[in-house]
Amino acid sequence: MRLVVHRSAILLLIGFLTSCGGGVGVVKQDQDSAPTRVPDLSNVPDAVPKNEPLSKYGNPRQYKVLGKNYYTLSSAEGYHEKGIASWYGTKFHGRRTSSGEIYDMYKMTAAHKTLPLPTYVEVTNLENGKKAIVKVNDRGPFHENRLIDLSYSAATKLGIIAKGTGLVEIRALTTPGKANTVTPVVKEPASEVTASVKSISSAEMFLQVGAFSSLSRAEQVKRKLQHEITGVITITPFKSSQGTLYRVRIGPLSSVEQGDSLATKVAGLGFPNSHIVID
Repeated sequence: MRLVVHRSAILLLIGFLTSCGGGVGVVKQDQDSAPTRVPDLSNVPDAVPKNEPLSKYGNPRQYKVLGKNYYTLSSAEGYHEKGIASWYGTKFHGRRTSSGEIYDMYKMTAAHKTLPLPTYVEVTNLENGKKAIVKVNDRGPFHENRLIDLSYSAATKLGIIAKGTGLVEIRALTTPGKANTVTPVVKEPASEVTASVKSISSAEMFLQVGAFSSLSRAEQVKRKLQHEITGVITITPFKSSQGTLYRVRIGPLSSVEQGDSLATKVAGLGFPNSHIVID
């Protein structure tokens, strides 16, 4: 479930930055939740990708929430990322999203911090192989180490309602404002799908503390962490446009909650920019 602290203020802020005239009412509930009466969502169709212009609202070049700056992407073309999905439900049902559309928890929509609004994405649950196509029409989630916030319906289809979070892979299917850019979703043969689900079920989480240009600096960080952290800490070199960098990671992690807890502890040790990655 998504972090709900200050969400009304966040929507008002983003609306102000994009000259949105409509306000957002005061949210009376303290916590988000699923509907009291759970409807049958088995036949809710995926969002249908189509070419749409950029939303009038919700697309500032830059905005700031809870002290952190975010820079919206000018294009979703080629966007592909793995991370943690959360979901939001009754607390925001019927309220205005950052794009100006009304949030309907029974539709296949989502929130993302930087993708252009709207963008259609295919979301794959890396723990069970389930897929869904959603329309990104909102900003969020503003909880650390969360990649995308799914509507209640989308989270149900992907099987993450009970846990509250899930390991996912998202792929942009359209680029807002451009014609003829819809990427077709190819249906895989049943045998290939089975093999794919088996392989992705072994997706692993790590907390990446940092990536350093100096091996000696990476080793120094590792030694510091070993004095305070219980767990496997590794250094992995990789090639980048800046040359060879050395990733310092903790894991694999057993749960999202462990990752959140470790990130808080690592921040207290002087590494505030750690983040969860999925391999």
